Amino acid sequence: YNRYMSTDNQPKRVIVLGATGSLGTHIAVHMKKCGYDVIAVGHSRPDNGFYAERGIEYMTMNIADKSAFDRLPQGNVWAVLNFAGALPAIMEGFNGDLYISSVVQGTMNVLEYCRRVKVDRIVFPQSLFDVHHLFGSKEPIPGDPTHITPYEGDHAVYVICKNAACDLIEHYYRTYGLKRFIFRLSRIYLYHPNPYTYTDGKKVMVSDRYLIYKAMRGEQLEIWGDPDRLLETICIKDFLQIIEKAVEANHDGGFYNVGSGGSTLRERIEAIVDVFSPEGRKCSIVYKPEKPSSTQFVLDYSKTERELGYHPQYSFKDYLDDFKKEMVEQPFAKIWGRESDFYKAERHA
Repeated sequence: YNRYMSTDNQPKRVIVLGATGSLGTHIAVHMKKCGYDVIAVGHSRPDNGFYAERGIEYMTMNIADKSAFDRLPQGNVWAVLNFAGALPAIMEGFNGDLYISSVVQGTMNVLEYCRRVKVDRIVFPQSLFDVHHLFGSKEPIPGDPTHITPYEGDHAVYVICKNAACDLIEHYYRTYGLKRFIFRLSRIYLYHPNPYTYTDGKKVMVSDRYLIYKAMRGEQLEIWGDPDRLLETICIKDFLQIIEKAVEANHDGGFYNVGSGGSTLRERIEAIVDVFSPEGRKCSIVYKPEKPSSTQFVLDYSKTERELGYHPQYSFKDYLDDFKKEMVEQPFAKIWGRESDFYKAERHA
């Protein structure tokens, strides 16, 4: 028995939605390497031949448009991995309609497609902020906690929509038997040429990218507040291991945390210094206990281990080693561009 093959001895077909995003691109490429027949679907961005080079079919469509699903295969689809939708981290200003159309209506359209063509399972990412009330402790957040919606902040409408989407998915599981693997994501650590994110709709540099750039220049790094605050860490390679196991799993799925046990702020800063300091000139570190401490949290991934057979293999330093390598190799440049592209955009903004 080959878990990647269907009953007619053909590779199982999986559809990856959001296949030009930071996670979706990695997922589509990884699933192809695993032996699946992958259809990569992006919203509107051209892939510039990236997927054709890898033997993957690529198409563009808006999942908020129900009629667009008529263009997808109308049978013989094993799994839909829905990583499409608007995100606070890439939204300038605020547009709640985008969350409603892409996350709620989009998920409803995906589910109807899955029901109609008899897809076996759906894989979907949930926001970490549905458990924001459990932040601030080193006690691992359980995989099936009580969900409490944040009603303030730039993530509020997004989380409301994500919660609604998860409820819709559960309904389709209980009513139609669509297997569901829903993953609560903290930040997935990977290299992306865009060093910026959005907080409260305003553009800021990603925090660890700021520290990496300082280390590359040989500058002193600061550790603010409590250096032993614990922060969840998961490398993209471990995340892909989880996705692969969800697509292979022999059960109905459920809700799972995506984590690896976390690392302290001190460990992170020391790793950045080790990996990115100029050769022969190690950056110094200064402690600033009077500064505010990071909000700590860590996820209990025991259910993910128990039910999916997941075992984390990569540390924060492993991620940094890969990051440094990909800064040079730029493996996704055809889709994402290069760092210089984002700096040009910044200069001309």
